[in-house]
Amino acid sequence: MPMPEELGPAQFELLLDQARVPEHSIHYMKAVSGGRPFLLNEFLFLHAEDWLLAVGYSIHGGDNPPEAFDLALQEARRETRAVNCWAICPELPERLRLYRTNQDQYYVLPAESPIPSRLSRLTDTAAARLTVDRGTTFTAAHHRLWAEFTGRVALPPTVRELYARTESVLPLCPDLFLLNAWDDKGNLAACLLLDAAPRPFLSYLLGAHSRHNHTPYASDLLFREMIRIARETGKKYLHFGLGVNPGIRRFKEKWGASPATAYEMAKWTESFDFREDLGDLMRAVAHGLAHRDHSAVTHIQMTREQYWNSLPPQRPYRLIWELEKNGRMSWIGGTAHFFCCSFESSMRRLFKKVDTVIFEGPLDQASLDRVARIGQAPDGNSPRLIESLTEDDVRKLERVVNGPRGFWARLLGTEDPNPIDVRHFLADTRHWYAFFSLWTHFLHRHDWNHSVDLEAWHLAQEMGKEVRGMETIDEQVATLESVPVERIIRFFRQCGLWKGFIHRNMRAYLKGDLEAMMGTSVEFPSRTDLVIDRRDALFLERMLPRISTGRCAVFVGSAHMFNLQKMLADAGFTVRKLRKI
Repeated sequence: MPMPEELGPAQFELLLDQARVPEHSIHYMKAVSGGRPFLLNEFLFLHAEDWLLAVGYSIHGGDNPPEAFDLALQEARRETRAVNCWAICPELPERLRLYRTNQDQYYVLPAESPIPSRLSRLTDTAAARLTVDRGTTFTAAHHRLWAEFTGRVALPPTVRELYARTESVLPLCPDLFLLNAWDDKGNLAACLLLDAAPRPFLSYLLGAHSRHNHTPYASDLLFREMIRIARETGKKYLHFGLGVNPGIRRFKEKWGASPATAYEMAKWTESFDFREDLGDLMRAVAHGLAHRDHSAVTHIQMTREQYWNSLPPQRPYRLIWELEKNGRMSWIGGTAHFFCCSFESSMRRLFKKVDTVIFEGPLDQASLDRVARIGQAPDGNSPRLIESLTEDDVRKLERVVNGPRGFWARLLGTEDPNPIDVRHFLADTRHWYAFFSLWTHFLHRHDWNHSVDLEAWHLAQEMGKEVRGMETIDEQVATLESVPVERIIRFFRQCGLWKGFIHRNMRAYLKGDLEAMMGTSVEFPSRTDLVIDRRDALFLERMLPRISTGRCAVFVGSAHMFNLQKMLADAGFTVRKLRKI
């Protein structure tokens, strides 16, 4: 099957004339991705080697149904034989919703929108202290600002890569430029990367502001200048990109930007289909004499077998104890924060017997986000793990956490498509946050994509149970702060043993063998007296009223069950280990 024809100059101009989203800026997309652009059925695709990026926004406008995009996507996939695929679109086709990795909205601002009076006053103040210019040269000052900003702010690997490629793509994109704010000492206080190539709009791509050379409202001043440039060049509106998170959304909204277009992203891996390869071979041999129907191998919708295979592997839950006192029954289970299997079926059976489900602490998204924000914002007294590791230690940790890299790893399909920035977490986050972030990434790379306590939390909510936490977020963060740095350093230096460690832990957990499981993890950094033993008494005190009433399920980290079995028996409960639920 011939490869789709690459876009020519006339199609480049057509695409820029009718651009709807920043990803339609073809010069930038080609430069930053290194892919070959082509059009199929009104949709833009970029392809190189074994990957395919699909932009599911029709260049002719209008709200195309997801099915129309899916037909073009499947044809592009067949013709390119891509394995690693990404798609962005207003609404994912049904078959790709299982692979959705992001859901957001694009924010835009009409060019003639008035600037809010408060922002006008603030930017006037900044303008008195800063000089604004525009250019296409990525200077040493830009290098310093980019390094400071990306070292300070937690960014997804894909976004971090865009910052890293700024210097290389600037010469390749005729309408790409930098908007700079300089202080009176010649320091770069803030900078925006803007793209004027799409005819209808001016696109804000990246931005950074300095804390070392801080000038209040420097970024706001550049936003005001960006609006002026859009008006001056006849743009209809400014494209501010995605909302990303509440802080970024608020910054865009204060300028009057509003959500205009829905955005969904999916990432998945395709497998080669032998029947397609054979069909192409037979057509080549027979010179078109045999025309085969390939609808059977075109996966427009998932079959029932594919659906069941897509579900997480189910296992019986065995690390569970039955509690009885005065004829009233409750249960307590040991959890794993990260695991490779689901226990949903067992949990559903258990939750039919209970009214209340109790966890160590809150597991709602707002609480998890708060812990993450604290972990990403170390204070001056927070230890930095990178200061206690040698360069050899760091390189070994990078290899273990991210796996093999390079040509052969990519050829064999073992290269991690989304490596984590190990050095950033070691240098710029709290020690416990660095530990959990790198450990979690390692586990995810080995398909440990489940969490026993999170699964139980969401299932209890879904089934309408009363859900409680025994600790506050502040109490949990205080516990995390107590994790000794030396134990984390020791655990990182033993990263070559991690793979065997998780296999032994998995086998013990699935058997419900608490002793064997703890025997595999005595050096786990958070298994300390303060983290485990001193909290057991607190947990017992806070769960007692509910388990005494009965019809209650409690979930604690598995290590807590060593002490809690005896403590519960001393409190008058009959404690019986169950084979499974």
